[in-house]
This record gives sequence, structure tokens and C-alpha cells, in this order.
Amino acid sequence: MQQGIHPEYRPVVFRDRAGDFSVLTRSTVTSDRTVEWTDGQTYPVIDVEISSASHPFYTGAARVVDTAGRVERFNRRYQKQR
Repeated sequence: MQQGIHPEYRPVVFRDRAGDFSVLTRSTVTSDRTVEWTDGQTYPVIDVEISSASHPFYTGAARVVDTAGRVERFNRRYQKQR
């Protein structure tokens, strides 16, 4: 691996404000904003739009599409033409 061409890999906090969820991980992403973590250290913070804490699929708030109703309506509409 060549020296001096790779970005710095360091601890970063990813925060989902909508889900009130944060995770400390390592990344090459940079940020000017910082946050104090539970261990007392200060880390750069990246705010994300959505995470598993606020995504409808993971929270169980996902909508179910009524495919049976659509199929029945299609059959009623086009069955008369046969």
C-alpha cells in the first residue's frame, strides 16, 4: 500500500436525530462539528437522515400494499371483454 495517499481512518459518531440514535464507529468522513461521547472523549459527528432507529421497515411502521384488491379489480375490469 502506498504511503500518504489514503484518508485518515478515525473514530466518528453517526447520529440520527429523528430516531434519537447514535453509533460510534470508524470512518474516513470528516466534519467540523463534534460531540462528547459517553466515554468522555470528543469525536466528529455526522448527522444522517435515516437509520435503523427511524426507518419504517425496521420500526414496523411500513405500509402494506393491497395487491389482492388490485388483482381483483383488474380481473373484474377485463373479464367482461373475453
